This record gives sequence, C-alpha cells and structure tokens, in this order.
Amino acid sequence: MKHANIDNWQERVDLAAAFRWTERLNMHEGVANHFSLAINDDGTRFLMNPNQSYFGRIKASDLIVVDANDPETLRGPNAPDPTAWGLHGAVHRHCPHARCAMHVHSIFATVLASLADSRLPPIDQNCATFFNRYVIDDHYGGLAFEEEGERCSSLLADPKKRVLIMGNHGVLIVGETVAETFNRLYYFERAAETYIRALQTGQPLRVLPDDIAEKTAQELEAYPEQDERHLSEIKSVLDAEGSDYAT
Repeated sequence: MKHANIDNWQERVDLAAAFRWTERLNMHEGVANHFSLAINDDGTRFLMNPNQSYFGRIKASDLIVVDANDPETLRGPNAPDPTAWGLHGAVHRHCPHARCAMHVHSIFATVLASLADSRLPPIDQNCATFFNRYVIDDHYGGLAFEEEGERCSSLLADPKKRVLIMGNHGVLIVGETVAETFNRLYYFERAAETYIRALQTGQPLRVLPDDIAEKTAQELEAYPEQDERHLSEIKSVLDAEGSDYAT
C-alpha cells in the first residue's frame, strides 16, 4: 500500500524488493553494503538504504533521500553510512548514466576480486554477458570514504562498463533502473560462481572466441524484458508470502 506524501513510491518498492531478494540469495553482508537509485534528472539526489540496516528487513518507506552535492549530508539525523556516502555519492555525482548502483561483497564476485587476475573469461553464456563490459580496480585503497569513492567512480566513466570488479573488495554494478541493475548483479554473481567452480576442477577451460562472446553479449542485451520480468516475479513471490517490503 502506498504511503501518503512519499514520493517515488514505485521506485522505493522496486528497491526494497531488490534488498529482500539479495538477502535471500545470501549475497548481502550483515548490515553493510548499499543500493542507491537516482530520483532527479542529473542523478545527484538518490534513494539509499538507511545506515546499517539489514537487507532482509528493509521496507520501501525506510529508504532515505541523499543529496550528493550537500556537504552537510553526514551531519544530519538521518545520515547515510560514511562509506555509502563516499562511494555512491561519488558515482551519482560523476556518472549520470549510473542511475542505479548496487554494491555487495557477494561470495563469488569477491573471490574473483581477490584473485591476482580478476578477469572473467567467457566460458559460458552468463560469463559472455559481461565480455568487455566490466572494469577491474587493481588499486584498493581502504574503506570507501570520499577519496576512495572518487577514485572508484572515475573507473565507471565509460557507459558501456556497467560492472566494477573492486579488487580486494567486492563488486559494484550500475544500470538505468532497479530491475536492470539487479538482474545484472544476479547474473554477474552466477557467472563468477561458474568460473570459480570451473577453476576448482583443475581442468582446462573451454573459452569462447571473442567474436562469439561479443555476439552473445549483444544478444542478451537485446533480449526482451528479462530484467523487468525477473523483478516482477520476485515481487510476486514476496507478495504471496505476505512480505512487508512494499510498506
């Protein structure tokens, strides 16, 4: 049920559903990690989870509004986590194409980010989805306070690169909508898991040729409505269970 006088209600509901499903898939990390969604034209005002809230309890009405250009943000009573401000504030300030940003320390993406070579070779269809569409950060500098957030955001300047593999840290996924970004987050974790498990066999990898990997990536990008339907089905499951995410 929509709350009176709360703007961007549908966006809030979508984001809350993404939080709930991320927790269900065990891709969250305690009360850390953050998702954000721009709500103005230049992307500098955005919705975000409250400071240190458990993903599995977040409701649409809980989400806070943050202004990336407001230096007083961290002094308010409803201030975001300083690392969330550092990373997401910088992304929304400098990357207007990144309307939505999802940062997690999910297991397989983080294992990939912990390897000396964090590339994701196109060994299956899911891995091919990300062919030439990610950036690897090889220069982890500590917690994502403002200086680190500014550095990380600069790596996402190319709108084609929608995944930042954060070396020694985790992954940051960006997109235009909650549905698109969550779908990309889900499939990146699946791709990373496939690759890590393939490495564990010790057998040679069957790597796709570059032209086939690129063709596959383009075909998947053009695949109709998968992201919207994915999120819609998640919300249907939550609704059928009587979840309070949309309150």
